[in-house]
Amino acid sequence: MTAASADTATGRAMTSPVYWALLGLVIARPSYGGELYQRFQRVYGGVLPISSQSHIYGGLNVLEGRGLITPIVGVDAPARQPKPNYQATQSGIESYVEWLVQQVDAERRRQELWVRQLAVFAHNPRVALDVLGRFQHQYLKDAGQIGHQPAEGATGSRDELIDELVARQQRIAAGGMLELLRDAQDTFEARAESAARDDSARA
Repeated sequence: MTAASADTATGRAMTSPVYWALLGLVIARPSYGGELYQRFQRVYGGVLPISSQSHIYGGLNVLEGRGLITPIVGVDAPARQPKPNYQATQSGIESYVEWLVQQVDAERRRQELWVRQLAVFAHNPRVALDVLGRFQHQYLKDAGQIGHQPAEGATGSRDELIDELVARQQRIAAGGMLELLRDAQDTFEARAESAARDDSARA
């Protein structure tokens, strides 16, 4: 955790994924509040919903207070926008990079947690197989919906690159998850067959 990513008064780290995503948008291109709201909805609306435009303005206040962004001196926002344009500070860029890298470990731990939670059914493999089947169905359904969504509001090379990278990530993640599910199903099916043989032998 860098000094900039921690609250200067409390020393607490910034944990809001919305604020981090907002910082990333400012890093990509300096913007004012209204434009950032539109960009946020276009880039993150499907995976990181926000309640209203005021969430963006609140996030900008937090980011500025932490020294992660700063108003651009001498650049006026449109007349309908009372807030100034913002750009990322060097500290903001460094903090964002560090936070982004930390997500690798967070994702690894999240996936490991799911596997450990599934393993509680080691002695009841039929339940585990039911969970795996339902998970696989939902996963394929969601992956299919996401993968076939049209790229709304793509306005330039940044948006096209985002869509391309997300599509690749989804294909790779789907392949890895489906391989895990198949392996887990094989494991629990073997345990279920073994348990059935033991029950038959005792009978």
